[in-house]
Amino acid sequence: MTDSGMTERAGDEVVEICRDLIRIDSTNPTSSERAVAEWVAERLTDAGLSPEIYESDPGRASVVARWAGEDSSRDALLIHGHLDVVPANADDWQVDPFAGEVRDGCVWGRGAIDMKDMDAMVLAVLADWSRQGKRPPRDVVLAFVADEEAGGVKGAHHLVDNHAELFEGCTEAISEVGGFSMTIGGRRLYAIETAEKGIAWLRLVAKGLAGHGSMLNDDNAVTTLAEAVARVGRHTFPIELGQTVEQFLREICDALGITFDPNDVEGVLAKLGPLARMIGATVRHTANPTMLDAGYKQNVIPGEAHAYLDCRFLPGGEERFREELARVVGPDVAIEVVQTQIAYETTFDGDLVAAMTAAIVDEDPDARVVPYSLSGGTDAKSFSELGMRCFGFSPLRLPPDLNFVGMFHGVDERVPIDGLQFGVRALSRFLARA
Repeated sequence: MTDSGMTERAGDEVVEICRDLIRIDSTNPTSSERAVAEWVAERLTDAGLSPEIYESDPGRASVVARWAGEDSSRDALLIHGHLDVVPANADDWQVDPFAGEVRDGCVWGRGAIDMKDMDAMVLAVLADWSRQGKRPPRDVVLAFVADEEAGGVKGAHHLVDNHAELFEGCTEAISEVGGFSMTIGGRRLYAIETAEKGIAWLRLVAKGLAGHGSMLNDDNAVTTLAEAVARVGRHTFPIELGQTVEQFLREICDALGITFDPNDVEGVLAKLGPLARMIGATVRHTANPTMLDAGYKQNVIPGEAHAYLDCRFLPGGEERFREELARVVGPDVAIEVVQTQIAYETTFDGDLVAAMTAAIVDEDPDARVVPYSLSGGTDAKSFSELGMRCFGFSPLRLPPDLNFVGMFHGVDERVPIDGLQFGVRALSRFLARA
């Protein structure tokens, strides 16, 4: 037994669970989550819970179970993780992305850090506590959901809209992309997500005069669209520092031994190395062209052309973002909404934050725990609509030279084994206090 309350067995078990999860291909959208949901349900049943599987569409499966705590009169805690992963082209990888291979002290594979690692940590803690006959201090709802990688419409959103009773009493939640370490100025900072940007997936539509490709045409939809796309792709939105981002940057400056200057944010970002790509996206709105669709034959000028944008707006800034984007796109191109989701922000305080902080520091006495904003989005958006305070807390202690953020949706995704084992211990400590 370790002083975290976990048995030594749990450290080996989390690795095997993570490998098993990776081996079940749950690529969104080419595969479904049904097989991995059934596998998770079996693990929950083995631990004495009574899971239920919910499908939004055939195969698009989520599994939910309530873990009864010592005091069920208290507000409940939600721990949620997604089961789907983004596609992986095996030709680009050093290993088979769905083999769950162990190499160089890491578990490799699609989902290793997004987010079958956290799913594995939760299941390993549950299994270990169950064998010891331990229960959490309060009820914990465990939700392993579908479709997060496509916005959660068939997963978390479906559960919130159609099965809200499953989350009765839940006032707080934890999930992915938080509690991981980053080494800055020789200090290990552990970033807990307290905010995330909103999502606006948009389609640009340009219309023009269709005709033969050999003739003059001064009303070409492709040209109009291309010019608008270029303007968007080259546009830089102004810096707007929200509460979470400013607090994070101040902590970074303190770790670096420099004075925070709100007028020199770019100077701070320049000192962050690979992290600058993610952190830099949290200081301003972003709009990135991602797809183009126009024409059907080389010698035919189409009458309509389309482009797609992945836009992320800051908490409290959606209206300003839309106004500025419309100016950049211009009056000749229509903007259509494909999907939009809220931005989210909570404060870095309260008993749950104290429990997360203590769990990290107990495992790493040199740790400094700080809040940060995620440049992307998670299923926290859905669950926050039920009134929960949502945090990113899937603890990992990482080596300083690992480009952790670069592996999200990237090639050769992998998670260090000792990081997984650190996470299990920290998560156990957290649950004992939560």
